[in-house]
Amino acid sequence: MALRVLQVNFKARDDKALARFWADALGWHVAGSEPGATNALPDGFVRRDPVGIGIDVIAVPDPATVRDRVHLDLATTSLTHQAELVERLKQLGATPADVGQGDVPWTVLADPEGNVFCVLEPREVYRDTGPIATVVVDCDDPRAMARFWDAALDWTLLEVTDEHARFRAADGTGPYLELLRRTGPRSWWNHAHLDLIPHPGEQAADVARLHALGATGLDVGQGAVPWVCLADPEGNAFCVLALT
Repeated sequence: MALRVLQVNFKARDDKALARFWADALGWHVAGSEPGATNALPDGFVRRDPVGIGIDVIAVPDPATVRDRVHLDLATTSLTHQAELVERLKQLGATPADVGQGDVPWTVLADPEGNVFCVLEPREVYRDTGPIATVVVDCDDPRAMARFWDAALDWTLLEVTDEHARFRAADGTGPYLELLRRTGPRSWWNHAHLDLIPHPGEQAADVARLHALGATGLDVGQGAVPWVCLADPEGNAFCVLALT
């Protein structure tokens, strides 16, 4: 049994507009025909056997009530590329964001629905990730969270310190997943969480395994749906989707 990171799930008032923003920002395409659900996906993305990750945008009446601790860091290849990307993102509707970052080499922006993300300066570790360098999950104790997520995922734990833990897909492709230590009160919240995908027929067994590892059930008003909403031991929401 093993779970893979399939996508980052955003809540939005306008799913089509936000998916279009992210598709244009990342050089991807928009997909999906269900009302209230639109995807931004890289070319060749296959749900059953994903390489990299996608973005799923779900329409909700009031995403401001969603309090998740996930954000995206975008990769760049040079300082010129970073400056050009920031300018292009602003033209697409992103706005500068101040989350108390101070004088840092990366640029903090918010997408059209207010979700904060970062455009990183060029870093060697992210040279081959594609447009998304890493999916960042804020936490209080990276070492404890690394133990949970290492047991939960079919991803490789590459590094763990008191300040962060870093995972990547077992085949060494796509973006990283990073658990980043954050202390003190937080002034901003994103409307994003991780969606995980099991192998066919293994959803129930994986959910039971996650409960044994310390996950808890989560009621976000989802009703009768084929996916299961959970929270990790620090309360970060995520979903285990059904794959039949």
